[in-house]
Amino acid sequence: MKAAQDIIIKPIITEESMTGIMMKKYTFKVAKDAGKIEIKKAVETAFNVKVTDVNVVTRKPTERVRNRKVRRVPGWRKAYVTLASGEKIEFFEGV
Repeated sequence: MKAAQDIIIKPIITEESMTGIMMKKYTFKVAKDAGKIEIKKAVETAFNVKVTDVNVVTRKPTERVRNRKVRRVPGWRKAYVTLASGEKIEFFEGV
């Protein structure tokens, strides 16, 4: 099993993800090969919280065209983690 630092790459801090915090939903960029159960255990061990639900979205690799130049953008995975009532992640509190 991978360590929590290998599964959770970084938190995603955007306007949309900040509105989700009010509903106990936190957003993370995760490893491409990580499953829902691995993500749940990684968040629970890294932040010492109780996770109730994990939803995962995979962004496919795309090509962007600008000024006749094609650039490939790699794919990545995003996890929406819902915490139990009364739980919170202190990392997001100051943002």
